[in-house]
Amino acid sequence: MAAPPPNLTSEEGCLATSSDRKYYRRGNAFIKRCLRPREFLVGPQGIHIPRLRKESLKNEADSLRFVGRHTGIPVPLLFCDFEDDDAYYLITQYVEGVSMADLPDHQKDVVMAELEGHLAQLKTLKSNRLGGPTGIVIPPYRVLTETARDDWSQLRRANHADYVFCHNDLSQHNIIVNPDTLKIAAIVDWEYAGFYPEYFEFPFYKRKGPSVALGDEEDDTYTLLGFLNSQLMT
Repeated sequence: MAAPPPNLTSEEGCLATSSDRKYYRRGNAFIKRCLRPREFLVGPQGIHIPRLRKESLKNEADSLRFVGRHTGIPVPLLFCDFEDDDAYYLITQYVEGVSMADLPDHQKDVVMAELEGHLAQLKTLKSNRLGGPTGIVIPPYRVLTETARDDWSQLRRANHADYVFCHNDLSQHNIIVNPDTLKIAAIVDWEYAGFYPEYFEFPFYKRKGPSVALGDEEDDTYTLLGFLNSQLMT
């Protein structure tokens, strides 16, 4: 019989645990780390092994540095990132505010206008190489769910700087807003960010819900996956 999973939320300051992450707050610091193998959760299908558990946090740290350095887009201040005991840690400023998802619709319109200005800034950042600022490629979540491939390191470079910087998970829950001024305090969760064709940045922020197609929305998952597969060198 398998041993029961550890009580992953028993640590002081632990805000939440997901199937692949733990989240903490310490004063003005927000800490996100991946689970260690001994902490992997056990479900009806067996042990859940998180994919790209370290690489995604490294890519988020790289993206926060890059966006903070090259744009005026509000992102959490990155204090540090590091690996310890087979877990990767990302430590940033804790940003006060409310999720855009929790605002009434008429206030969301105000936030959306500012957000689209920030997206225009992102599009000015261009590269001929796919993936994050240091070359880590974490495809959007909706693509990862449809492929078993995790190694995307061998992708062709374009002849020109055809790719723009995309967040790739821009849901309303990832936009933190000052509830008094309705100014965006921070855009968070840059794990899937990187240089991609402009159409990768689906406007999920225009409605409440996850970063996947809902209802009668056009599902672009296989278009994105087909493009990435077409760029593989091996």
